[in-house]
Amino acid sequence: MSRRAVVIGAGLAGLLAAAALSTAVDEVIVLERDDLPDGPAHRRGVPQGRHAHLLMAGGLAAMDGLVPGLDLRARLLAAGAREISLASGMLALSPEGWLRRWRREGPHMVTCSRALLDWAVRRAVLDRATGVTVRHADVRGLAGDARRVTGVRIAAGTGTADLDADLVVDASGRGSRLPHWLRDLGGPEVRERTVDAGLVNATRVYRTPPGAERFPLTIVQADPYAGRPGRSGMVLPIEDGRWMVSLAGTRGGEPPADPDGFLRYTLDLPDPIVGRLISGAEPLTDVHVSRSTSNVRRYAERARRWPERFVVLGDALAGFNPAYGQGMSVAALGARVLGREVRRGGVDVPGLARRVQRGAARPVDAAWAMAVSQDVRYPEARGGRPNAADHLVAAYTRRLTKTATGSYPAAAALWDVTSLRTGPGRLLRPDTLLATLGGPALPPAAEPPLTAGEREVLRGLDRVDA
Repeated sequence: MSRRAVVIGAGLAGLLAAAALSTAVDEVIVLERDDLPDGPAHRRGVPQGRHAHLLMAGGLAAMDGLVPGLDLRARLLAAGAREISLASGMLALSPEGWLRRWRREGPHMVTCSRALLDWAVRRAVLDRATGVTVRHADVRGLAGDARRVTGVRIAAGTGTADLDADLVVDASGRGSRLPHWLRDLGGPEVRERTVDAGLVNATRVYRTPPGAERFPLTIVQADPYAGRPGRSGMVLPIEDGRWMVSLAGTRGGEPPADPDGFLRYTLDLPDPIVGRLISGAEPLTDVHVSRSTSNVRRYAERARRWPERFVVLGDALAGFNPAYGQGMSVAALGARVLGREVRRGGVDVPGLARRVQRGAARPVDAAWAMAVSQDVRYPEARGGRPNAADHLVAAYTRRLTKTATGSYPAAAALWDVTSLRTGPGRLLRPDTLLATLGGPALPPAAEPPLTAGEREVLRGLDRVDA
């Protein structure tokens, strides 16, 4: 008997879910209402698509494990993406000081435009995953009842038509109609929580200056402990010899959209290095601004009952403030949970959907804790304030970060957790606790840890005085 799965949404989460399902069903139909571009190009359905994205090591490993031979890393690097070592390839000013660069090995992340990433994932899945097709359709609801979903309802002429499926995955992103669809079936209420620091992103793309092709990824992080709006800036190397420069500010500290104000904002950050770099670089685009940045979570795993054969993944389940670079990796880890469960017993085994939702909640929990524990501290944040446990966690996190500025074991623990290679328990291992209690072994860096060649590049680009 032929088995069919339907995935709602052809974004990153949807295509990864399709890849995970392709090993367990005969046909996977991915439904998408946007017109998909033939190559790397921005599209309306990805509101943060013009801003900086980081593909962390944990997410990349999960993606490559979904389908044999997917090898997304090789595809991205061949298309011009950059691979950055967290240990040595990044300049990062944390709230506790500059993080040192180490000659030892550390996890890597891949940097490129979101347009290239989405296109590479789409091509890889359609090339390697058996039976996956993408169709243009507008999903209006779910078919079935409160016990079991049997398909989706799609727009057809002036009405709707049902497309039957043995499993349905909602990967339709932040705009998911999940609460309404479940209500129409007589299904469960799903508790939601939103934490909104009012973050605004502003991004401009520059041509990488000659001689600066290997300059490290540079980031000045926001400080959630200062009692004032958070402000950050990043210079991200991407494909085609370009720098993507993304600024972010929480409510009351938003970056401006005009070019002069954009540069002034970079120079007013805790260190002006971002502004010094771009002051001598050629801009290729206008400044693009986005405000779709709140943390939104749907606790599907806690619903008292859940319909069989229906799964929610990606931003439809939990969307994060993009400043933390977690959303894509969390989507990949959720798809990995889905793939593991369907390989065990197929798509129609009882309790499958419930197990997937509970499994997918684990990486969401880790990413949510990291993002929300920071965002609730900013002035004018909406959706909660720090409680006693938050203050305790913050005190330890600050101590660990301070230690990481001059301690390789502490830095390695931070890299493992922020890259989603391991869970937060990594921060409580005895070696990490001992390093944190001992504090940094090396004195704090008074200035960015640049090589002599990198300092020369920075001096050559710096036009701030002019």
